[in-house]
Amino acid sequence: MAEDLVPDELWEEFHRVVNMTSRELADWLRVRSAEEEAEVLPDQAGTPTGQQVLHILGKRRTDLTPDDVRVMEKVVRRVHDQRRDDLEPTAGDDAWRHKLMSIGHDPLKPAG
Repeated sequence: MAEDLVPDELWEEFHRVVNMTSRELADWLRVRSAEEEAEVLPDQAGTPTGQQVLHILGKRRTDLTPDDVRVMEKVVRRVHDQRRDDLEPTAGDDAWRHKLMSIGHDPLKPAG
């Protein structure tokens, strides 16, 4: 069963560290990908990991694949590597914030 692919702890922690809604993340990825001369297609905007997070947010737990689980683990690890464990809202430089936002975590927002 697909639900067995995702341990409860990973499911909960992923949804805690990814504190942007799918709409906020999609909008952010489009903004980050916009260039002066051309803009990428909305469904191709952003980093590959950001796109994967967006797709995961649109799925039910039972529909997740082993690749989705790997992305979830990667995102949780990245956020924890960059943040304190309590994930309290924290200001930092723009590049740091924008990098985290590209995977669905806004350090200025409370964790979910």
